[in-house]
Amino acid sequence: MKLGFGLYRHMLDEEHFRFAKQCGATHLVVHLVDYFSHEKNNKENANQPIGESEGWGKTGKGEIWSVEELLKIKAKINSYGLEWHAIENFDPAMWYDVLLDGPRKSEQIENVKQLIRNIGEAGIPVFGYNFSLAGVSSRFQGKFARGGAISVGMDGVDETPVPNGMVWNMIYDENAPQGTMPLISHEELWSRFQFFIEQIIPVAEEAGVIMAAHPDDPPMPVVRNTPRLVYQPHMYQKVIDYTGSPSNKLEFCLGTIAEMTEGDVYEATDFYSKQNRIAYIHFRNIIGKVPHYKEVFVDEGDVDMYKILRILKKNNFNGVIIPDHTPQMDCSAPWHAGMAFAMGFMVAALKQVDQEKV
Repeated sequence: MKLGFGLYRHMLDEEHFRFAKQCGATHLVVHLVDYFSHEKNNKENANQPIGESEGWGKTGKGEIWSVEELLKIKAKINSYGLEWHAIENFDPAMWYDVLLDGPRKSEQIENVKQLIRNIGEAGIPVFGYNFSLAGVSSRFQGKFARGGAISVGMDGVDETPVPNGMVWNMIYDENAPQGTMPLISHEELWSRFQFFIEQIIPVAEEAGVIMAAHPDDPPMPVVRNTPRLVYQPHMYQKVIDYTGSPSNKLEFCLGTIAEMTEGDVYEATDFYSKQNRIAYIHFRNIIGKVPHYKEVFVDEGDVDMYKILRILKKNNFNGVIIPDHTPQMDCSAPWHAGMAFAMGFMVAALKQVDQEKV
């Protein structure tokens, strides 16, 4: 297994590359979408955006990231002894009508295909995505982790309808007419996903790119009056079964799986890693289940993270694991301290499990 590190777009600089390397990372998972344009999201203290009703701010312009742009970022990453393993999430401006089954769906899916080709040409092996209308939502901050460290939790579902012009927590059309996103069924959402996956996977396979699906966070059947795609562990199999291509895999979030009301996080880890369907892993811990849970330090939650690593080792998982949603520690650098703690635990845990006999 390989130790990775996740960085937001505004963190793609020398300081954060060195920090990731010093923490023991060899690989990076990069967000190229700017989630911090809303005034509540402070890039100077870049904790995860929470996803309140007003969203994370404006989308980008929906432009296709060029091969030249990607190679320039990749070269900088490589210069610090790191490998660029994955990009995480599309700009909602690029594919909002794919999600909404809108009039620009055909045009946008072609742009998504070209983006995947560019990613393959740049030599970036994985693209993670979340097929969701409401996106990450229904969460709030509090002193939920050990010692009163600031973390994120859920205590009920946000039922505020998504306004027109917003999808995936971001505003793509400031001039959209008044009103809210039309109601649709779970069956309709799966139909939209089927169109997406059947269009994208052949292109990804040809480009040498793995598409990695993230489960819904939080994993509730309905959030903000919109249905969710993958909110129980077995629903991941439906994603896989749409195509047998090795380019169709999972962005496996341990915290989200553990929050689900059905199934078992250890059984799910075993089941999907045996199939070689896990592209990379969000390594985080929680206490509780939806709609009432709290995110905590990696060593204090409901999930036995050593047991997870032993299952992955048994099934020969050789992918990347990254820390995710780490609590903010009380010091002059809360995000850095939280991440460093998580990385230190992961370095030690990986070494211990690697030395054990299966």
